[in-house]
Formats: sequence, structure tokens, C-alpha cells
Amino acid sequence: MFGLLFFNIKGYFCCMELHNSKRWYLHLIYYQVIKFVRFFTNIFSGKREHKFLFILSPPYCGSTLLNQILSTSKNVSCNNHLGVREGQLLPEVKDLMFYNQRWDPDVTYPWKKIRSVWMRYWDLRKLILMDKSTTNIMRVREIREVFEDTIFLAMVRNPYAQVEGIIRRNKATVEYAAEFSLQCLRYQKENKENGDDILFISYEDLCDNKVNSMEQINKFIPELGFINFNLKFSAHNFKTSKRIKIQNFNNEKISKISSEQLRVINSYFKKEEELLNYFGYSIIE
Repeated sequence: MFGLLFFNIKGYFCCMELHNSKRWYLHLIYYQVIKFVRFFTNIFSGKREHKFLFILSPPYCGSTLLNQILSTSKNVSCNNHLGVREGQLLPEVKDLMFYNQRWDPDVTYPWKKIRSVWMRYWDLRKLILMDKSTTNIMRVREIREVFEDTIFLAMVRNPYAQVEGIIRRNKATVEYAAEFSLQCLRYQKENKENGDDILFISYEDLCDNKVNSMEQINKFIPELGFINFNLKFSAHNFKTSKRIKIQNFNNEKISKISSEQLRVINSYFKKEEELLNYFGYSIIE
């Protein structure tokens, strides 16, 4: 039933198109420079103990924005600052993670090797080392086995808005987008019910109740210290590539769904209405 979920998602990882471009080669140079600098700073100034922060978020649910917000903390190091800021896209591990049937739950990642690579990109002078690879949502158990002192921040978003993003960015079928979004919610439900080291926030709260969301995050991870959420951020959105203040784009995204698309989406969502309700979402007619 879930076979279609294991197809490659083309549009969301638009930065993959860079692999055959001059810009991608510039990125490779950037990665080499980062590792060179990290080699010396990590040896001479790196901390011995760290907290490992993993963002658990499906595609198109605000994880890039959350990553950028948390990166304003002087105590946080992100392992990848390019594109959608995911550790699974770093050169040494993209074949192991991104291209390796990443949404197949039966695929086992070589996590010790992945950790070793990520440690060369993280700034070990910082206490909190962060990753936001989207497939983290289905690999929490494996992550806990390899990374000590883990913390998880999980996000969900109105699934109609997520579906719109999948269709538009990936040129995916409505059927695929609807089923994929539901599977993401299933993973998040399992995560929510299996760990007191996971804080859940919604995209809607992050955008509409910024102060409260930041207070929750700071209470959950006091080591973060000051987080500046009033800056302009460049997280991917459908309106502009410019930096903008935190905004909730749900209504505008959902308004782009045609009546026929909505009919198909609801043919899936109505069968899983309880799952939507679990996260505070409801059927849109």
C-alpha cells in the first residue's frame, strides 16, 4: 500500500538539480573549506560533550524555517547551511541517505558512518549539534541508538498545505501527495506517543504564536539561550526567494488547490479523519 511513498521526490529537493551545475561545484568547494576550518577549530577548541538536536519534520512543513531560527542561537551548530539545510545532502552521505530509497522503512542506514561525517561538519565548539533531514521522522529509534543525549523537535503542518507543496514543487499526482502526507502524519503520531525527549510544535503555532512557541522551545532546551525569531528568513516559500519575516502561508497555499484536487484529497483524508483530528486538523470541504 505504501509502495508509492518510496519513489524519489523530485521537486522538493530542488537543490539536487545543482549536482550537474557550476553552482553545485561551488558548493563542493564550500563544503571542503568548511571541513578544513572545522578540522582545526574542532581539534583545538571543540567541546567533549554535546547535545544532539534532531528536527523531525516532513517536507514542506516549515523545518527549514525552524532550522534558521534555531541557528540564531550562539550555542547551536547546523551540519549543513546550504539549500534546505539537511545533513542527508552532504556530499559524503547523499548516496547513503538521500539516494538510498530514503522513504523505505526497511532500508538501514550506516548511522555510525553518517555520524562520523556529520561530526566533521558540525562546529564542535557549540554545545548543541543540529540536523533536520526529513527522513528523521521515520528513523528516531536508529538515531537514539547511535547518538547520545538526543533531543527532538517535531513539527506538523496542515496536511492540505503540505499536499499543495508536494504537487506544485514535485509535479506529483494528487493521489501521491495525499497518501504521502498521511504517511508522514502516521510517523509523527508514532513519534509523539513514544518519547518524552520530543517536543511537538505546529507550523501554525510557529508562525502565529511565535513568542509562545519560542518559550516552549526554550523551556524544553534551556541550553539554546537567546533565539532571535524577529529576523527575516530565507526559508523556501512559493511567493518569493527574498528574506521575509515569519509568515503563515497556509491559507494562500490551500486556496491554490482546485475543487477537483480537493475532491481527490478528501477521498484519502476522510478515511483518516481521526488521524487529522489527532493533530488538530479537520476536513476542508
